[in-house]
Amino acid sequence: WKNALQLFSVMARSKVELDTITFGTAISSCGIGGEWTKALLLFGEMFQNMVDVDDITFGAAISACEANYKWAEALELICVMTRSQVESNNIVFNSAISSCEKGGKWQEALQLLRLMSQSKVRSNTITARAAISACGTHGR
Repeated sequence: WKNALQLFSVMARSKVELDTITFGTAISSCGIGGEWTKALLLFGEMFQNMVDVDDITFGAAISACEANYKWAEALELICVMTRSQVESNNIVFNSAISSCEKGGKWQEALQLLRLMSQSKVRSNTITARAAISACGTHGR
C-alpha cells in the first residue's frame, strides 16, 4: 500500500489525470494493507475532485472497512452509494453484511438484506452465509 500511495502521489504531482480506476486501485491497496482510514480519505478525494465513483470504487472502500472491522463506516458508504444513485451489486452488499457480522451487528446485517431486496440486488450463497453467520455468531 505504501508504494501504491507513493506512486499515486507522484502521478498527482505530475498532473497525470487520476481517474476512477486509479483511485479504485489505490483504495483497494490501502484496504488490503489495513489502512482503512487512508482508503476512505482517497474515496473522499474522488468526490472533492469530481472523479466518477462507481460500484467498484464503493466496493473497494467497503471492503477496506470490512477487513478492518469498521461496520459503521461500511453502512455509511452504503447510504452514500444509495444517495449518489450508483447502482449497487451483491459484492458490495456482501462486504457490508460481512462487516456487520464481524462487528456483531446482526440487526444491521438483516437491514442490509432488506435494502438489498428493495434495491433489486440478487442475493447469493455468500450473502446467505454472511447473514446467517451474523445472526448465529451472536445468538440470534
